[in-house]
Amino acid sequence: MFESAPHPPATTGPTIGIALGSGAARGWAHLGVLRVLAQEGIEPHVVCGASVGAFVGAALASGDLVKLTDWAESLKWKDVVSLLDVSLRGGLIKGQKLIRFFERNFVDRDFSELDRRFACVATELETGRELWLREGSVAAAVRASIAMPGLLTPVIRHGRVLVDGGLVNPVPVSLCRAMGADLVIAVDLGSDLVGKAVRPAAEPESEAGWTERVLARFGRTVTGGNGAEPKEPRPAAADVADAPSLITVLASSISIMQVRIARSRLAGEPAEVLIAPRLGHLGPLDFHRAREAIAEGEAAATHMLPALRYALKQY
Repeated sequence: MFESAPHPPATTGPTIGIALGSGAARGWAHLGVLRVLAQEGIEPHVVCGASVGAFVGAALASGDLVKLTDWAESLKWKDVVSLLDVSLRGGLIKGQKLIRFFERNFVDRDFSELDRRFACVATELETGRELWLREGSVAAAVRASIAMPGLLTPVIRHGRVLVDGGLVNPVPVSLCRAMGADLVIAVDLGSDLVGKAVRPAAEPESEAGWTERVLARFGRTVTGGNGAEPKEPRPAAADVADAPSLITVLASSISIMQVRIARSRLAGEPAEVLIAPRLGHLGPLDFHRAREAIAEGEAAATHMLPALRYALKQY
């Protein structure tokens, strides 16, 4: 449902919409896709996003895309850790540091002040309803859309408890259509994730290592809850090395669910052009590997340029 009705401006040619899908750290691939589209002279009039797609979409609609790309490419894993404010109430991460950073470095705006039509998807926790957010603070709406259950704490908005929009509409093509898009370009980040969701934990700088160090830094362990050693016998070192972290299991499980939902919804609500970067080698919290994700986004978008050109000629 809309929180307010859109008023699409007149355009020459088709109204182009882009649906930016969910996918946690793999969402940096959106930056590569958008870079290729800009080089091709394709400027979306309507921007819709779910979860990390909402985060990137807000930067596009606000005119901050270059700034966001520069910041993402400069991230190191220690920078990612510095943005985490751990809490075990409603989610492992409050998300307040992340949104304060966004508001400080990418000026928060009201939806009515944006250069393009923008909306993002959230899920009402109590009812499971899909909500389309497009009024008030952009940062507040994005924070609701990225609230991955168990990882980021939910958001209370107008008396509703809201969580990640990717739970109900991982690639929001339907939202683009509702906002007046004639031609929709969809970016699906989950095309090759199933079967690759849990990677070996031995990779240096991977979320499997530093997540546990962050939890320990706050005086908690997943099993102890208060910094105490777990009472059960310690597993063998080889078992620990092979086991994924709690957050990896949680985020990857949600990613698998979103992949299945996205496939179903895209079958019933197809886009004119579907761009599907190959991101199975990236973990859900590998925000420090933006250059790799962006390169995959560029490659996927470049591969689909003939289809894009053909679709545009139909109008």
